[in-house]
Parts: sequence; structure tokens; C-alpha cells
Amino acid sequence: MTKLDQNPRQARPAFWSELLGTLTASGRRMLGRRADGGRVEAPDLAELGEILLSRRGEASGVVIARELLAGFDQADETARLVFLQALADRFGSDPKRIKKALQAVEKSPESTEAIEALHGVSEPKRQELFRRLNLAPGGTAALVRMREELLRHLRDNPSLRRVDGDFGHLFSSWFNRGFLSLRHIDWNTPASILEKIIRYEAVHAIQNWDDLRNRLQPTDRRCYGFFHPQLVDEPLIFVEVALTEEVPGKVAPLLDLKRKPIKAEEADTAVFYSISNTQRGLAGVSFGNFLIKQVVEELKAELPNIRTFVTLSPVPGFAAWLKKQREDEGSDLLTPDQRISLALLDEPGWQNDKTKAEALREPLLAAAATYFLIARDGRGRAVDPVARFHLGNGARLDRLNYLGDVSDNGMAQSHGLMVNYLYDLGQIEVNHEIFAERNEIAASDSVRRALPANLNL
Repeated sequence: MTKLDQNPRQARPAFWSELLGTLTASGRRMLGRRADGGRVEAPDLAELGEILLSRRGEASGVVIARELLAGFDQADETARLVFLQALADRFGSDPKRIKKALQAVEKSPESTEAIEALHGVSEPKRQELFRRLNLAPGGTAALVRMREELLRHLRDNPSLRRVDGDFGHLFSSWFNRGFLSLRHIDWNTPASILEKIIRYEAVHAIQNWDDLRNRLQPTDRRCYGFFHPQLVDEPLIFVEVALTEEVPGKVAPLLDLKRKPIKAEEADTAVFYSISNTQRGLAGVSFGNFLIKQVVEELKAELPNIRTFVTLSPVPGFAAWLKKQREDEGSDLLTPDQRISLALLDEPGWQNDKTKAEALREPLLAAAATYFLIARDGRGRAVDPVARFHLGNGARLDRLNYLGDVSDNGMAQSHGLMVNYLYDLGQIEVNHEIFAERNEIAASDSVRRALPANLNL
């Protein structure tokens, strides 16, 4: 009679302890680790991956997966890159098996078995490796960190793109909307999460805890984030919302610690003034469109008095684009008169000189309208990444805000320009369709009127 037969309830902890000890000892033997924590001819990370794929037992596989992920986290940058390169070179699909499966399909094109076999052998081995690594405790978070490391090397190592493609394929499934939960983040949220809000804020840096309190605690402020069950205390993306009585054109009043809050019931406008993705390893996995739409629904249910939903958004690439156009004498996106006026941008502190600032208003807004409505990148897309995000979600480019952000960062990235994107609930689908299908930008008349006469659409 076993201990479990004698007293199942009392024996269960001992049983699991013995099982874990057996697995750990087995894992040490497989991995060359001594009981005192030292190593005996420890295999490299790629070899651990081969061992993991060769195991059929799930329990022993978890031990190996945990060892591999821990080894990757502790390795130096060179060793990590060696492993990532091995993922590209050694853990792909087998060409011989693919060729054989293709021949079977050609011989019997209507055979579902042959088609399924072709699908099975076409999948790179690293996808199954990632799935097995994901079974380890903390495996999901570790794989996100691994992809973050990979992204740092991607430009100099093009062969890693196939590994990145497999990460993206799996992450798009593991982090789809069905697995995400929306949480209201407020001043009573656990400090471990609040600290990450401070750390991850990517649009308007949070200076200290008083600054954070000002964004979370007042009656006219809201913050929401998406969370994944495998990253419980890690927001994947969060949005900060100001409830106001009008559409704002400047960010400073929203962030002012001395401002006087209004009652939420007095507001008629919800302003999304900061959206921050927190996990670089999840780049390319879209959360923001779902986040905004669900937050709109949450706010509509809580506050039916809110009728206008807008952003107050940065324009991160505008200054760099305008500099390039000014340096390119052959560019027809700036008129001769604009070029003369825009020379004032080279004078330090021009934004603090009323005369210079007023002289720059019209030519700078004209350049901004050109940037949004006319300029395209090498792939024929709108140049600005924030614009692509909101326009792709069905928003309308509603207003250009001159000197909306005069912070050092705002002046450096956009000469102080900010914009409002309007989420008109009755037009979202139409706006999305014309942008996705025809690359047309939904914009207000005021934005279009800012275009120089020679570029009017």
C-alpha cells in the first residue's frame, strides 16, 4: 500500500515533492549538472533545444525547458546570439521531408492525409521548440524577452528574420484578444503594477509618484490596460484618459499638477492622451485597436454624458521628415516661401518669441498638412506611425495643434506639433475601409485647408 492509499490528503504533498525531486535529479543527469549546482561538460543552449525536442515525457521536458530558458537569461550577449543563430540554422524545416511530402501531394492531390502531412513537415522545428519552452514556469514571459533580444540583432543578422517570423506567428495566437483582460488601473492598483506604469510610459514621462497620482486619482482621469493570464502583473498596453469639457489642443494643462479637476459627470469629451506598449518583445502584435474600442464602450456605459472621443497625439517623425525636406532642394513638398519662413526653426528658443512663433504658424501647419495628407514612405503608406495606427482604427485626422507640446521632447520630435484624431462612432468603419483599401486619409476640412495651394487635393 502506498502513502497515497493510506491517507491521500496528507500524503499528496510528500508525493509531489518526491516526484519533483525525481524529475530534478533526472534533469541534472540529462543536463550534466551536479547536485551541488556545478556543471560537468554542460551542453550549449542549442543542444538543450535538441534534447528538449527529442523528449516525449512532458514532466522531464519541463525540466529541460526551464534549464534552457534560465541558461539563455544568464548567458552573455554573444552566447545569446549564437543560440538565436542556431534557431535560424538548425531548427528550421527539413527540405527532404518537404520534398517527399510534396511528391505525395502531387501523386494524390485530393488526399487530405497527404496535404496534412505536407503541412506537418513544413512547420519549422523551432515552432515546436517554442511551444515546449512555453510549458516551463514563466515560459511565456521568458520567450517574450528572448524575442526582444532577437529584435536587437535583426538589422545586422537578416537570417534571424525567419526566427522572428515564427515568434510573430505564435505570439499572434497566444496574445489574441480572447486571452486578454481589460483592467481599470487606479490609485488603489497594486504598487507593483503602478511602478510599471511609471517605467513604461512612453509618450509623456511620469516624473514621480505625485505625477502618477495626478493621472490616476482625480475624478476626471481614467487609465486602462490589457493584461494576459501568463503575465499577470505586466500590462501589455495601457491608455491614459482625460475627461474634459472641450477638445484640448495642448498637453501641458492636462498634466498640470495644480489644475482643478472637474466632476466626471460634467465632462462631454474623453481624451486619449497617452497610449504605451510595454513589451518590445511583442512588437507587431496589435493590441491598441482593441484597447481603444473597449475603453470607449466602458466609458459609454459608465458615463453616458461622454459624446466625443478624441486623442491628443504626438507626431514623432515630423521634425525629422521636415529637416529632410528642407535639405532636399529638389523636393516639391515645400514652397519657396515656406523654405524662407521655416529657416526660423534653426533659431534656438523660437517658440518663446511671440513674433517668431507667429511667423512660423502658417508655414509649419502647411508642412504638417503635407506630411499627413501627401507624404508617403517607401511602401506607399502614410509617413507617421501614430497616424497609421489611429487612421487604421477608423479615426479621422481632425485638428493640427500648433505648439501643443513645448516640452524638450515635443520640440525635438515635432517642433511642438500635436494632433487630434477623432473617433466618430458612426464613421469608424467607413474611415477604416477607405484607409485600408484605398490608402485614403479621413481628414477634416480644417486640416485640408492648411495644405499649400499648389498641393490642394
